[in-house]
Amino acid sequence: MEFLDLPALGRAAGTVRLPGSKSISNRMLLLAALAEGTTEIRDLLDSDDTRVMLAALKALGVGLEPCGANAWRVAGAGGVFPVKDGDLFMGNAGTAIRPLTAALALSGGSYRLSGVPRMHERPIGDLVDGLRQIGADVRYLGNEGYPPLQIAPADLRLDGPIRVRGDVSSQFLTALLMALPLTGREATIEVVTELISKPYIEITLNLMARFGVRVEREGWQRFVVPAGQRYRSPGVVHVEGDASAASYFLAAGAIGGGPVRVEGVGRNSIQGDVRFADALETLGARIEWGDNHIVAGAPTDGRLKAFDLDFNHIPDAAMTLAAAALFADGPCTLRNIASWRVKETDRIAAMATELRKLGATVEEGNDFLRVAPPAALKPGAAIDTYDDHRMAMCFSLACLGGVPVRINDPKCVAKTFPEYFMAFEQVTAPVIAIDGPSASGKGTVAQRVAKALGFHFLDSGALYRLTALAALRAGVALDDETGVAAVAAALPAEFDGDRILLAGDEVTEAIRAEEVGVGASKVAALPAVRAALLDRQRAYRHLPGLVADGRDMGSVVFPEAPVKVFLTASAEARAERRYKQLMEKGMPANMPTLLQDLQERDARDAARSVAPLRQEADAARVDTTAMGIEEAVAAVMEIVRRQLPQ
Repeated sequence: MEFLDLPALGRAAGTVRLPGSKSISNRMLLLAALAEGTTEIRDLLDSDDTRVMLAALKALGVGLEPCGANAWRVAGAGGVFPVKDGDLFMGNAGTAIRPLTAALALSGGSYRLSGVPRMHERPIGDLVDGLRQIGADVRYLGNEGYPPLQIAPADLRLDGPIRVRGDVSSQFLTALLMALPLTGREATIEVVTELISKPYIEITLNLMARFGVRVEREGWQRFVVPAGQRYRSPGVVHVEGDASAASYFLAAGAIGGGPVRVEGVGRNSIQGDVRFADALETLGARIEWGDNHIVAGAPTDGRLKAFDLDFNHIPDAAMTLAAAALFADGPCTLRNIASWRVKETDRIAAMATELRKLGATVEEGNDFLRVAPPAALKPGAAIDTYDDHRMAMCFSLACLGGVPVRINDPKCVAKTFPEYFMAFEQVTAPVIAIDGPSASGKGTVAQRVAKALGFHFLDSGALYRLTALAALRAGVALDDETGVAAVAAALPAEFDGDRILLAGDEVTEAIRAEEVGVGASKVAALPAVRAALLDRQRAYRHLPGLVADGRDMGSVVFPEAPVKVFLTASAEARAERRYKQLMEKGMPANMPTLLQDLQERDARDAARSVAPLRQEADAARVDTTAMGIEEAVAAVMEIVRRQLPQ
């Protein structure tokens, strides 16, 4: 897409499972490639940057084999790379080109590294200077201090400390630390300036230790890699969720009410960017920590506090706070962010330009950004993203100010988080959950409400009817929980307007048969079946919103739904409606039998252990006994207007 239009929103709540960390993913791939033995890396980030690293390692002779979803088996080279000549295209992946440059300079081969035009504007001179101090032969093929690079075999020497700057990018120090064990000799690195992004060095040291190499550290100025160490595979390793990516959803929870829960990072994370949650808490956000999750909600008074903070330790995640400053109660200052200038774009300049489009007053300096939020955001801003994934993700938060926002070139998020906007929908698209007993009219009302609002519609009852029909057609007994759950997990269902398809066959009328309806009630009581359909139901949530009709829509599937309605009517009224429906279709019907069936189904549904029929405490009750469809729709729409004023 050339652009993505985000509607005006005012609320965020829900749960997001984070993709793997880019920083950890690319470090693990390189360490596994250099190690002795085979490493299985699970939960690896699938993104442009990791694909760049995988392609480079394959070209260098490293054995790579996919072994499941987001999992790779890496056959380590046991030291330097076996292929001694190669041309490597590194895209715009700084976490790939910098450590690879160092490892290749010590591998005794001839290599050429290049990237996209922006990569050729990102500095690498401090790393090259460090490598040249030990005799590496690294030359510039374009502008001095920048890629593309030519690497040639060289005689290495380690007769003194390597002196390297640390105030432009911590990736230069990371690259040297990861490569120096390949020499087999003791090596010392001295950082001659202030070291930025120290938490990223902590990640590097932690992962090196996991692969068997320890580094001795004297503060943040001197690092010693003892002699005789080699990387050894730890066997199976897991990549943590991306703490930088967590920042967007935590900020959404703080801006849009919450709670928003991110899973994949927590108090046990090795990533420094989890400290973003601490920064958010100083702004008044409500933060809860778990071992592997963090939850964020809005300040008790609903407005973030103005701030003046140093973000040297979390420069990437700090970008999110620049966007969050739009929602603060006064001017906000982000300090010590000079590294933004040399990222995927000049992020200080880009942030300033785009924030002004939304009405903010912005002052920028070499290493700071000051943002004065407007009284109200300007609607309809078209945000340019500069081929920078973080720009796109940060400015998605602006729509939570109740204004529509256009994100230009949204596909740039593929660099680290290809599914970002789908995940964003899962916490920002409002859900209206409508429940009630059988034949209460909830399906018809829900569909009418969805149409009136322009929202998507989920008829969860149809999913259970489809499951029952598919099981019956496959000869699976409806009380075979495992068998029916397998049918539900692979359900070949499609919704095409008013048509419902099963394995390509239209079954719109077939699923309304009484046998299928009774079967749906039976299979819906099976925990394994409900679990199998849970993610499928949540996937229906898209902007601008969803109306979800079904038994546990507001309790299990979308517990954070801002609008919950319990639609009911007397059993006699429901039996009469069912009788009229059947007669209109020319089908036989008997009122006493229909009434008895409904009463028995109500009792069965109310007594079952899984998703029993009941009104949730936070659901509004609408009794439609004396109402027609239009009146029932109007009653629900009035509830929606009260609870979703935006």
